[in-house]
Amino acid sequence: MSEKPDRESKTEEPTPKKLADAIEKGNTPFSRELTTFTTLAAILMACWAVVPGLSGKTTGMLAQVLANSRNWPLDTPSDVTNLLGYLLRGALWTLSPFFLLLILSAIAGSMVQNSPRMVLERIRPKLSRLSLSEGWNRLVGPQVLREFVKSIFKFSMAGIVCAVVFMSRDGIVLQSILTEAGRIPATALSLVLSLLSWIVLAVAILAAIDFLWGRRNWFVDQRMTRQEVKDEFKQSEGDPMVRMRIRSLARDRSRRRMIADVAGATLVVANPTHFAVAMRYKMEDGGAPRVVAKGQDLVALKIREVAEANGVPVFEDPPLARALYKAVDVDVEIPEEFYVPVANIVRLLYAKEQVR
Repeated sequence: MSEKPDRESKTEEPTPKKLADAIEKGNTPFSRELTTFTTLAAILMACWAVVPGLSGKTTGMLAQVLANSRNWPLDTPSDVTNLLGYLLRGALWTLSPFFLLLILSAIAGSMVQNSPRMVLERIRPKLSRLSLSEGWNRLVGPQVLREFVKSIFKFSMAGIVCAVVFMSRDGIVLQSILTEAGRIPATALSLVLSLLSWIVLAVAILAAIDFLWGRRNWFVDQRMTRQEVKDEFKQSEGDPMVRMRIRSLARDRSRRRMIADVAGATLVVANPTHFAVAMRYKMEDGGAPRVVAKGQDLVALKIREVAEANGVPVFEDPPLARALYKAVDVDVEIPEEFYVPVANIVRLLYAKEQVR
């Protein structure tokens, strides 16, 4: 079994087809840190804009339950279940905007990187996934090391940010013990906002680095060997032998059509064996004589044979036949420099017909 080419042998830049095929197979650059950043940014936005309103609704719901405690007896297990169900439904309804914002932020973080598409290749069963060597490479490969280093960086940054924020606000934390209970949520929210702001900033830097590095690394992985470039060129342009065969068949068909047109020609100018040019001319149609067939050697002999079989007169004029063959293409009128010599032949032809 042939081994996959290593990175060192991939010296050629990936072609557009190579990149398109990789994307169609679901092999796209993706940064988890960018998704993490959008999620944390959504949490920060929610804490700033949504959480104050949510806390008010939650406080109002609990206050209503406590104020009407007689309507919520706790004598039986079903009473407890009813109360917990009411509180759970209220909490879910209250927190639904928060959860919706998180879901939308995660989707946005993915769509920013790649357009959504259905890729069945990713879920198709593959025997290579059962290979122990492939599984070990996935566990200890460079991708795992990269994720491990990022995890250490994230935890370290989170720890440093928490330590810096709490050290800078240690007075507020201690004073909250002596403040009224109603002011503690606002203090806690202010502390959380400050903490999240610094964490989002750190994750934003990490996400930008990971996004750019990931795309660059993906592009390098798509590089090709010289043999892969040649094979792709053959696939897109076709095998040279096949192309030669197709061109040969096309020439044969064109030659057969050309030989068939000789039967309707007006005259043939020929070098005895080397060149033959068949022309059609009708005085009532106007215009100059038009070349309907021409050939050299065997084709010239075939033109003469068909012409003689169909009663088309053949005039031997070696210089004129050679010049017409080189200067005029098939199905094209003769140029002006051939008007006089060809007109002389046409007059001779009409003269012979009148004699008959």
